[in-house]
Amino acid sequence: MLQGTLIIVAFVIIAALLMTKKIPTLLALPLMAVVICVIAGVPAVGTNADGAAIGWLQTVLEAGTVRMGAAIMAVIFGAWLGELMNKTGVTETIIKKSAELGGDRPLIVTLIMSAAVAVLFTTLNGLGSIIMVGSIVLPILISVGVPAMSAACIFLMAFTCGLTFNIANWKSFSGIFSLEIPQIQSFAIYMLIATVIATLILIVVEFKKNGVKFGFSAPVEETESKQITGIRGVLAMLTPIIPIVLVAVFKFPVCPAFIAGIIWILIFTSKSFSKAMNLLVKTCYDGITNSGPAVILMIGIGILYLAVTHSMVKEVLNPFLLAVVPTGKLGYIIFFSLLAPLALYRGPMNLFGLGSGIAALVIGLGTLSPLAVMAAFLAAERIQGCGDPTNTQNVWTANFCEVDVNGITKKLLPYLWAIAVVGVVIGAFLYF
Repeated sequence: MLQGTLIIVAFVIIAALLMTKKIPTLLALPLMAVVICVIAGVPAVGTNADGAAIGWLQTVLEAGTVRMGAAIMAVIFGAWLGELMNKTGVTETIIKKSAELGGDRPLIVTLIMSAAVAVLFTTLNGLGSIIMVGSIVLPILISVGVPAMSAACIFLMAFTCGLTFNIANWKSFSGIFSLEIPQIQSFAIYMLIATVIATLILIVVEFKKNGVKFGFSAPVEETESKQITGIRGVLAMLTPIIPIVLVAVFKFPVCPAFIAGIIWILIFTSKSFSKAMNLLVKTCYDGITNSGPAVILMIGIGILYLAVTHSMVKEVLNPFLLAVVPTGKLGYIIFFSLLAPLALYRGPMNLFGLGSGIAALVIGLGTLSPLAVMAAFLAAERIQGCGDPTNTQNVWTANFCEVDVNGITKKLLPYLWAIAVVGVVIGAFLYF
């Protein structure tokens, strides 16, 4: 009992330090893992009666670094393809062509821009891509009369729509919940529908509230263009959907699907073999650099996952969790709907923080199926995806639009919480 109490206290302390930005997530996750193991009495080095290693240095710290290996490679290959899209002008072309379709009709422009952003972020990831896309999209939205705060919120909601079908994220979630990608994909469809509906409602509400009904009020700043044209350009613009189709329809593994996307974009954008090879190498280096924070985060998630699933830790914590975690459908809906906002500020429902470990603990109880746990945490992930003011994408977007980052959270939270509740309800009816 004492050990369990101490682990809970330690968790609360580290979570508080994380939420108040006293320590970074990259440090908090492995620190939490080590603290949990030490309190639970897991030896640093040791073997069981069968000669298998049980010490936390071997089974947690060392093994945890590669626990999310498949997800790490998916993130790297996804970042590689994203860099190619940015460097070849595919990203810019998709956005500019989309803007042209809307003409001087603000609502149409906004809807098309939102769709373009969503499509792009099924493949793109990282702050570099946010800056690339946002620097083009946000001035276009503001120029047609959308207020800066509204533009920031719409952009982030569209971004979150795209993340729903980001296959690199699917691979990460597959590792966290020990589920197959098609199982993640099937629930992601419901979350995409809910997020798209919420985004449309947000757009309509903001337009009516602000009286947006006029044409372009200011020209978009002209910069050096990398747009691609002709039939090759049209085919190159299909790049973001190539990996998705291969994974979702043809059941390709994630990394080969990204490789196919890389080959596709090189075929339709390269002017010579030597230039293609040079670009391939450069974007590989840049992709690895940009994905570095995500890779380190995945390592921390793997370490924490193995810590909380260690047999000695589970023995200590299971009695506490059994008393708290609901087992019925109604209790599940109420419990996880109320807890969903705890995905904010790197809280305990945040899958890219402490939530990965908590999800593993809940699955380990055996009272809820992994699918039900997945639904609850992916529903809460909606709130984190574009509502967390500690996200780099939120901070950059707020600074670019010159609005308060916490103001974005306040405006979006009702929509995001509603999506989360819908996701939990769907999960209850699908997986109970």
